[in-house]
Amino acid sequence: MNNEQSPAPSATLSVGDDFGESLRDNMTLLGDMLGRTIADDLGEKFVERIEHIRADAKAARDAGEAGRKALARNLHDLSEDELLPVTRAFNQFLNLANIAEQHHRAHVRHVEDYRPGTQPYMDSLLSRILEKGIPAERILDTLSTMQVDLVLTAHPTEVVRRTLIKKYDMIDQCLGQLEACQEEPERRARLTERLEELIRQAWHTDEIRRERPTPVDEARGGFAVIENSLWRALPDFYRDLDRQLLTTIGERLPLTASPIRFASWMGGDRDGNPNVTAKVTHEVLRQGRLMAASLYMDDLRSLRSQLSMWKANADILAETGEVNEPYRAILDKLMVRMQATCEALSAELNGDAYVTREKLVLTRADLQEPLMRCHASLCECGMASIANGALLDTLRRVACFGMTLSRLDIRQDSERHTEVMAELVQTLWNEDYADWDEERRQEFLIRELGSRRPLIPRHWECSADTREVLDTFETIAHEPREALGSYVISMAGQPSDVLTVALLMKEAGGAYLPIAPLFETLADLDRSGKVVDRLLDIPAYRALIHGRQEVMIGYSDSAKDAGQLAAAWAQYRAQETLVSICNARNVHLTLFHGRGGTVGRGGGPVHAAILSQPPGSVNGSLRVTEQGEMIRFKFGQPEVAIRNMEIYAISVLEASLLPPPAPRPEWREEMDRLAEQAHRVYVHVVRETPGFVPYFRTVTPETALGQLPLGSRPARRQKQGGGVETLRAIPWIFAWTQTRLMLPAWLGSDAAFSERIETPEGLARLQEMMTQWPFFGTYLDLLEMLLSKADPSITADYEQHLLPDPELRLLGESLRERLAVLRGALLTITGQKTLLEHAPLIKQAIDVRNPYIDPLHRLQAELLQRQRVANGDIPVSLRRALMVTMAGIAAGLRNTG
Repeated sequence: MNNEQSPAPSATLSVGDDFGESLRDNMTLLGDMLGRTIADDLGEKFVERIEHIRADAKAARDAGEAGRKALARNLHDLSEDELLPVTRAFNQFLNLANIAEQHHRAHVRHVEDYRPGTQPYMDSLLSRILEKGIPAERILDTLSTMQVDLVLTAHPTEVVRRTLIKKYDMIDQCLGQLEACQEEPERRARLTERLEELIRQAWHTDEIRRERPTPVDEARGGFAVIENSLWRALPDFYRDLDRQLLTTIGERLPLTASPIRFASWMGGDRDGNPNVTAKVTHEVLRQGRLMAASLYMDDLRSLRSQLSMWKANADILAETGEVNEPYRAILDKLMVRMQATCEALSAELNGDAYVTREKLVLTRADLQEPLMRCHASLCECGMASIANGALLDTLRRVACFGMTLSRLDIRQDSERHTEVMAELVQTLWNEDYADWDEERRQEFLIRELGSRRPLIPRHWECSADTREVLDTFETIAHEPREALGSYVISMAGQPSDVLTVALLMKEAGGAYLPIAPLFETLADLDRSGKVVDRLLDIPAYRALIHGRQEVMIGYSDSAKDAGQLAAAWAQYRAQETLVSICNARNVHLTLFHGRGGTVGRGGGPVHAAILSQPPGSVNGSLRVTEQGEMIRFKFGQPEVAIRNMEIYAISVLEASLLPPPAPRPEWREEMDRLAEQAHRVYVHVVRETPGFVPYFRTVTPETALGQLPLGSRPARRQKQGGGVETLRAIPWIFAWTQTRLMLPAWLGSDAAFSERIETPEGLARLQEMMTQWPFFGTYLDLLEMLLSKADPSITADYEQHLLPDPELRLLGESLRERLAVLRGALLTITGQKTLLEHAPLIKQAIDVRNPYIDPLHRLQAELLQRQRVANGDIPVSLRRALMVTMAGIAAGLRNTG
């Protein structure tokens, strides 16, 4: 009997009663549908088995050791054939829970977690700024010139396939449509059938990619977020902003202004990724232009159908003559050019020849100029309401997305540039550039920057690696400036690293691209001020930058290098120093924050993070990375995207006009002491404890991560040994998150805080800093969120399965004891009895997911054990089940990398 004819099974998946009514109802609805879907596929008894496991997991949290043993027995009794469907069931529910929660957050405009009463909104901020005596003209000028670049990056731990993401998006849309037709039973019935169909589609779709995505695939994923969500969300965001500005200060945002813009690393980030080549970069740029041209073509068709008016000003009539519908005449010409642009880009991507007499639409100005003339004419002729309708929406898109959708950044490791110079110097002068000290390198590079003669021979037969670097600079030179963002230099440590890139740009003959040195390690952060200070003393360099300097602050590698607390303080100090140096030279500084989703990588609520930066560091400009899963969570749905864009605009405006206070001298002394002790403990454990690396490799799924076809970039850096230092920061944190120890984000803080709270003076100082210094208060909030997700009992289960060595078990026990000490210290500092008393939504989200995450943890430990006993030779179904456990845990904990 087919599904349509069979009665609905009674077995369902329970979600508990922790959430609010609408959210709980949606989670129950999705869970019931998933339960029926699984029952139809595998039988009601199987769903009952799933529910028993979930109930055991919930009981295990209440009954302690006895409950955990019952859960372990239930999972151990699963047959080999049951392991994969069980992991899939829990993984699928967690993804549906995420959809329901995202939908709820969009509805209540609560996309980030704050203390009660502290949600940021633009209208209240504008009123507060005016109350502080700041004139309306300054507010408008700040917003009009503000540059907030959200830089979309590929993510090596983004686990959900694009195929499933599309289905999840449609599920979200169905939920919204269901809520909007409460009084229409027939339509609700149709939508309910469609919703269940989509859930069945998701269940019968493989969660795991068979092959790794290419860099072009990743770029297409970024473009898809713009096409499917941001393209619609952006005009609505600006309509809301215009409405608030008109109400508060009586002005709209200028037509050419776009405080929020988007950039991308997808197809441009070649740091440690041999798959990103000059050819790939060229293709990604063309793909972005083609999608932009196609989207604008749809806009122009829509505008043509609407702008049928006959009144026009002299400017428009001078071009069109006395025609009945002058705006349509303008749009007809523009559409012919846009169609030719689409055809030309398609031909280029296909390797075909294309010849046209039409002038292609290649730049923002090519599209913006005729549309602005139409807007001006409509306003002059008394049709401002029409001008500020769909036409204004398109102009807002043009101001933000240009003709490329997003500007592409280029990133490369400084060592690759040094290798080019070494090969060149060896070829030309038979000298070893590697032996030159920093002063000699700078002298050489400055001299060549000022020279009119070419340095690189025209037909130089260099190595393949050097040729690839030079080809990248050739690609940059031949692209329109507005298609590209910044050139980011990873592991920048000296002025010569920046000067080398400037010289290679000169040799390629292209326009100057802003060069952003990325300071990542603790030593590089501490040295960043000296590097920029020296660069700004060089006349040839100052002539290139036109009074603007960009610097990227690395969160991931600095935390991996030094521990989270020491890294956070080093990042803060580095920003202070850079602001002071640039202000003294009248150079506008833009700081680029390489944040990730986790606390260990600078993650957390945006508003709190931006307002906790040093005063003056956010001065009308900011760049920040948004990575993989966080792109989907923040921008994958239009309503959520609108709210997140608003939060970024609010935060940068507030930090620019109402900057936070500078820390008191005694707070600096306290942070120096805390950071020094935390760093010492972190280094001792991670780098000096003999059993630490074997413990990490054995107890976490780090070695199995390579089997998961996640991103295009390798998980390990090349040309290094096999230690922890070869791991990239993202998989390093991802592996610890899977075992719920979350070590990178807290290790060292345990010793630093527990010692200070032992004295009344120390505790009072920490509490004073928590309440009066945004930087420290935000740090503690993020630490609290992280500790609420950490679970030493889960970690102990991994150890029991995977650690035969008693010495390594003792190490694991000591780490879990450290975590318990930190939890107690944090509760003492915050004055709370339990974690997250002030953030009930986060706590509820964690509590409702735990019964579905816990079985995945224990199944993962079991599967890892089987894999290692079999030396990796396990059935395909079990290998797939292991990968699904990683995906499910990541989905349940959300900010995993």
